[in-house]
Amino acid sequence: HTEGAGLHVRETGEGEAPGRTISGYAILFGTPSAPFYSDDEGELREVIDPEAVTQELLDSSDIKFTLFHDRQLLLARSKQGKGTLTYERDERGVKFSFEAPHTADGEKALELVRSGIIDGCSFAFSTRYYDSAFVERSVKKEGKKNIVTCRVKVMTGIYDMTLTPDPAYPATEVANRELAQGLAEHPGSDDEEPERRDAHLAGYIREMREAARRRR
Repeated sequence: HTEGAGLHVRETGEGEAPGRTISGYAILFGTPSAPFYSDDEGELREVIDPEAVTQELLDSSDIKFTLFHDRQLLLARSKQGKGTLTYERDERGVKFSFEAPHTADGEKALELVRSGIIDGCSFAFSTRYYDSAFVERSVKKEGKKNIVTCRVKVMTGIYDMTLTPDPAYPATEVANRELAQGLAEHPGSDDEEPERRDAHLAGYIREMREAARRRR
């Protein structure tokens, strides 16, 4: 989730129809997330490096802008850089803009943003978590607690951006603890089926990323 996304509906002049342009930041660079997971034994955070999101990656992606990460609640789309969703990469991150469609979902999105019920964004991407060329992990000890930071240096795909007020938490605390321990114990890539580990890990990372905002 992007904290401090500056999400808003663009206003219009007096006597004009209400604005329908929703804009904000979907991704912020160099900003540590809230803890994806934290207890007495471990804590996990994530940071997105600017070089992880290149203009080429954005322009080659098929990005759906949705409500609540639900592909059926589609608000805008950019397919290989063309469509109703526009974006701009700057020193702060990736900001977006789109005209809310004249659909039930578009009207719902406008009302939720205008009222402040929804005030931020989330996004879905892929990378190779167990390859240190893609994600650099650092671990420091604070007493008996492992503080793990995942610095994403390369993304392999960006799939959606979304408006969401309070994303779901992972199913079990046990799964979170195992994930934090696993990241702390594996400093880099190895030959033990990295693709399988990445596929298993990506789901937990995605859910914890979405959950982090409300824990700040």
